Amino acid sequence: MTETPEDLRMPLLEHLIELRKRLLISLVAFFVVFVACYFFSRQIYGFLVEPLARVMEKHGDVHRHMIYTSLTEAFWTYVRVSAFAAAFFCFPIWAGQIWAFVAPGLYKHERRAFAPFLVATPVLFVAGAALLYYIVLPMAWNFFLSFESLGVDTGGLPIELQAKVGEYLSLVMHLVFAFGLAFQMPVALTLLTRVGIISSTDLVEKRRYAIVGVFVAAAVLTPPDIISQLSLAVPMLLLYELSILSSRWVERDRAAKAPAAGEAVAETLPVPLDDTDFNEG
Repeated sequence: MTETPEDLRMPLLEHLIELRKRLLISLVAFFVVFVACYFFSRQIYGFLVEPLARVMEKHGDVHRHMIYTSLTEAFWTYVRVSAFAAAFFCFPIWAGQIWAFVAPGLYKHERRAFAPFLVATPVLFVAGAALLYYIVLPMAWNFFLSFESLGVDTGGLPIELQAKVGEYLSLVMHLVFAFGLAFQMPVALTLLTRVGIISSTDLVEKRRYAIVGVFVAAAVLTPPDIISQLSLAVPMLLLYELSILSSRWVERDRAAKAPAAGEAVAETLPVPLDDTDFNEG
């Protein structure tokens, strides 16, 4: 017997119990990972400030340091770093729990269709974060540190960076999530195509508006320098083109399966009676 969502449909109370279970697993996972990350918070901090440290060393600032101006700022910085790392590492777990909650209500072929998105989501998130860490941040920090002055051109008063640890890490964590979420564009647009809300033709026709939207989003999400903005905008434009290709693939796959689905439905319909059936009666 074939499996249908109706056969797997649960009463409302069971749905709520299942939702509670998934939320509880997600929260427990976050707490456990958060505690583990707190023990390594100094190492995580060192990893996050390494792009700035490398640029400072390149500028000859080998003895530069970061500061905090509030007694509790350093402590809460380590807490926030631990929470940030826990959220980053728990992202696949949360995606898996969402899938475990939704999957029982889907047909087998629907589950097979959505499984690639479950894999692509964390992969694209990590790809966006890696682009930021290894390419965008070094270029951005090098640009901003170029405005430092030894005092020759500023009336004898040097201009140098005294970075606050809390402000720096807040900016980096914001950018990591911004780049990671921006890289979810192919997943979101392909899903919308699969459920029939948009089509690849719509994406092609609205390309000019998408280009404007991408540059606006890049200007909002990144520091106010052209290098950082282009470093996010260009990959997003490439991902938009990738979304068009993946949407076309979804549409071709849907069109190929449509005749088979129609035949399966036709086989389940009752056969109409003809005149001979009535005469025999």
